[in-house]
Amino acid sequence: MPITQLSATELREKIRNSDNLLLLDVREPHEFDYAHIEGSELIPLALLPLRVAELDADRETVLVCHHGVRSMQASNYLQGRGFAKLYNLTGGIDAWSVQCDDSVPRY
Repeated sequence: MPITQLSATELREKIRNSDNLLLLDVREPHEFDYAHIEGSELIPLALLPLRVAELDADRETVLVCHHGVRSMQASNYLQGRGFAKLYNLTGGIDAWSVQCDDSVPRY
């Protein structure tokens, strides 16, 4: 089953309307420290296999990275482990900064 792609504006609405949404950022710590969506949690892509047990497979989860490539890899990985409520942020944190929150720095 294909991973659902969310635009930044669709994610903004999903954040407003959901109280149990996990924003999972899979970038590196220095990237996260520089720019992230408020309320997101960091698990770098390389550490995801070691930390997957920390995640709830039944929780709606939006994967975030810089432009959407690493987050898509993470989505595919999680889907293969039984996660069903997955979304990938198309254009990543860069799209979020441009379309939703210009206080988030671009890089």
